[in-house]
Amino acid sequence: MVAVESNDATAGRDSACRKSSGPILPPARVRAARTIRMKKILFVCSGNTCRSPMAEAIANQVLPGRLDFEVEIASAGTSALEGSPASRGSLEMADRHGLDLSAHRSRLVTRELLHDADLIVTMGVRHREVVGELDPDSLESTFLLTNFSDRHNGDIPDPIGSDLAIYEHTYLIIRDCVESMAAKLHNFDGWKKTGKRGN
Repeated sequence: MVAVESNDATAGRDSACRKSSGPILPPARVRAARTIRMKKILFVCSGNTCRSPMAEAIANQVLPGRLDFEVEIASAGTSALEGSPASRGSLEMADRHGLDLSAHRSRLVTRELLHDADLIVTMGVRHREVVGELDPDSLESTFLLTNFSDRHNGDIPDPIGSDLAIYEHTYLIIRDCVESMAAKLHNFDGWKKTGKRGN
């Protein structure tokens, strides 16, 4: 499987797998009956204080009970300052929705983190481009979060510096996309191929 940008010649593909920007989700395949090792999912945004921490927290709440295999979920930022806490708005959203980001500390995305992940999920197109610059081998297993949604497309809006109403809007979009992601990961064929993942 090779992930491609949506402006490539893919017009004939299933519309449920087509988005206005970012890669195209690969067609679902029936997974053979076998033991699947733990999968590692990395969410990526800019500062790793708003969008990707919320996505990480939501995914940790939603995915374990919806998948028939174990997942390890993390996040990082393309321009993150190491060790910053989640933004005040993100902390408030987490508290409102039964999540806890109090222990979160930001970290910069690295080639090593990307190489070790089975699936990289970015909040925007530019974040995906940075993934390709840092680790080209990881690009084919990198998707926009909205690629998993039938209701949203393009970048997840960045709420940094905005009021709580904007944070709530962003939270709800991320939540909806992660819920869709949970349904699609059962027969997902976009995981990194074994030979391209770190040990």
